[in-house]
Amino acid sequence: MIKKFVKNALQEDIGRGDLFYLVGDNKKAVASIISKDSGILAGVVYVKALCKVEHINIKFHLKDGESISKGDVIATLKGKSKKLLMCERTILNLLQHASGIATNTNLYTQQIKDCNVKLLDTRKTRPHLRIFEKYAVRCGGGNNHRMGLDDCLMLKDTHIKTIDHLDTFLQMAKNKLPYTTKIEIECEDIAFAKYAMQCGADMIMCDNMALCDIEKVVQYKNANFPHILVEASGNITIENIKEYTQTGVDAISSGSLIHQATWLDLSMKIT
Repeated sequence: MIKKFVKNALQEDIGRGDLFYLVGDNKKAVASIISKDSGILAGVVYVKALCKVEHINIKFHLKDGESISKGDVIATLKGKSKKLLMCERTILNLLQHASGIATNTNLYTQQIKDCNVKLLDTRKTRPHLRIFEKYAVRCGGGNNHRMGLDDCLMLKDTHIKTIDHLDTFLQMAKNKLPYTTKIEIECEDIAFAKYAMQCGADMIMCDNMALCDIEKVVQYKNANFPHILVEASGNITIENIKEYTQTGVDAISSGSLIHQATWLDLSMKIT
């Protein structure tokens, strides 16, 4: 899957053919990838796959998930100059994009590193980049929520509008779905959270709830359904995430880990 992804990424840039390939010299060359920012490195496995496909020798001096500083030489590449130049932008795009997400995620994880709460991403990803972007979240110390609609039944407010009787629906769903499938229900208030638990939910998402209300949901869960997991979501920022950990939830999810990330500035230089 990674191989196909990087080949498609490169082909997007090459189009009908790299024009420099027609006119430029094809010498042996050495290049370095240099960081112009500080942050967390991600995307190494993808770039290695691309370089293998294009017969470029690359040696990374750092691993995915490790810290990088301004001026660090991240990798050294050797190969034919035309190949290096043809792959330059795709290589940098992969590393910059992934490292930006990993760096942003790490800022969140640092805020809650002493708390027993999982930090989760969401499905708010760019089309065709979900696996890539969620990989970057893991490099930054975060955890993945569901990868798609096929690995957890999550009932959001829009789903609930189509369901007449939640208890009957959940009983039917548990009979039809695979035994290991979990069911999560999005709840916007305490009353519905309690009702969802009573109906048989495996996980409760407290969506845009006040902190005091989340605490009450957790207290009710602990007293009556200790096996159920509680997740907080909605308007969670680096500034307020620590407050959510103090409510007793098991996990906190935020789409901002990905869609608010800023690319790290990296460059490739022929030496």
